[in-house]
Amino acid sequence: MRQIFDIHGGIHPPERKDMSNPGWVSDCDMPSKLVLPVTQHIGAPARPVVEVGDTVLGGQMIAEAQGPVSVPVHSPSSGTVTAIEARAVPHASGLTNTCIEISLDGKDEWIDCEGLDNWRDETKAALVERVRLAGIAGLGGAGFPTAIKLASDRDGGIHTLIINGTECEPYITADDTVMQCFAQQIVEGTEILAHMVGAETVLLAVEDNKPEAADAMRQAAEALEIAEVVTFPTKYPSGGEKQLIEILLNAQVPSGGIPADIGVLCQNPSTAIAVRDALIDGKPVTHRITTVTGMSLKDPGNRRVMLGTPIRELLETAGFNADSADRVIHGGPMMGFAVTDLDMPVVKITNCVLAPTRTEIPPPQPQQACIRCGMCAEACPASLLPQQLYWYARARDQEQLERHNLMDCIECGACAYVCPSHIPLVQYYRSAKGSLREAAKEKLRSDNSRSRFEARQERLEREAAAREAKRAARKAAAEARAQAGDDPVQAAIERAKAKKAQQEAEQ
Repeated sequence: MRQIFDIHGGIHPPERKDMSNPGWVSDCDMPSKLVLPVTQHIGAPARPVVEVGDTVLGGQMIAEAQGPVSVPVHSPSSGTVTAIEARAVPHASGLTNTCIEISLDGKDEWIDCEGLDNWRDETKAALVERVRLAGIAGLGGAGFPTAIKLASDRDGGIHTLIINGTECEPYITADDTVMQCFAQQIVEGTEILAHMVGAETVLLAVEDNKPEAADAMRQAAEALEIAEVVTFPTKYPSGGEKQLIEILLNAQVPSGGIPADIGVLCQNPSTAIAVRDALIDGKPVTHRITTVTGMSLKDPGNRRVMLGTPIRELLETAGFNADSADRVIHGGPMMGFAVTDLDMPVVKITNCVLAPTRTEIPPPQPQQACIRCGMCAEACPASLLPQQLYWYARARDQEQLERHNLMDCIECGACAYVCPSHIPLVQYYRSAKGSLREAAKEKLRSDNSRSRFEARQERLEREAAAREAKRAARKAAAEARAQAGDDPVQAAIERAKAKKAQQEAEQ
């Protein structure tokens, strides 16, 4: 039995997971249209490769990756491209992004997908490229391109692969359902992932509030000798990568680092299935299982939904009562954000759409003054100092924010949950993080400009020195010829005189 460790802080909010009936999944009705943002992941946006009026098939690439930290976008079904323009997208910033709108024809015709006959015979580079071309990004909610994680080459290599089935946030049961219904596919994808990174140990992590999922995973994992299903006490936010590694391995990811720095790779169960489908079946990411829940729905549950489906149509399939709903939240109640436009689409990171009533999740109470109680520090799973970060964020003191490791904040919301003054701490941290990122980009641009200027100055100095050396060489050569009685100027004058005398004689 593997020893389980605890993390600092954490909270126990009401789970409310039974509402979505975990363990059962149904297909969402085909929507009238799809709206597919070219950015559904962390990194550079994809570039559209279709135009308005083009006919597309299911599985066809409609936007290609730009740069290494980027993934392509594929059409989930057949239809016609009707618009490529800026639309509202699910993001905490509330900003718009370029989207490709597809009017579906209802035929659901697909391209021919070809998988690998034996993926074990392929090189790691070839497998990683397949994952990249399939458009796979973390389906647990982070959206980091999976190919980048798999291609990460640290000095010590990857010794442990963790399949993160924790799903600690209230309401959300998408991963629970996936583990119960598709355990065999998860294990197949896990085997491929372990082969790609050379992991010697595989841990399938499940919180103890999901006994059915744990049992299903144990049965499926019997076929993979290096795999072990590990259950541990339920606490939020145990699902954070760094927190989960501490729970399972009693190891700390260094500040500013990533799990690969200590030889660990974490992946979501749905991501493992996506890798399996990409390599064995040759299918890109076009669908995902999403929890649709909340007391304003008549039929909450887990739906297999096309990416790009408008949230409004997804809610309608669950019997949405707009009059009773207080708001609609993309994600869970702790880390999610309010949807400002129900025409926003389901994207790769949409693990939950929550439609609570006002009594179910009351609106935020007015912010009051900080009383310095210290409860936020006790709850912080990253062992940060939320109170100090709050003051520095308000003062826009970037130096102190960096010194207090703001970027290590996982934005779990535990600090705001326990705050008796109802201070929206995470909002301050998100804003401050954005400022730090912009400052870092500006510094990078400034450093690049300075480097280019210095390189130009060095080039100009080299060219000037070369010209001066040539002039000095010509002068030295002229002086040498003069000393030898071979003055080129005088010789030219003499030649001119001789030519003139000849002309006069001929006349």
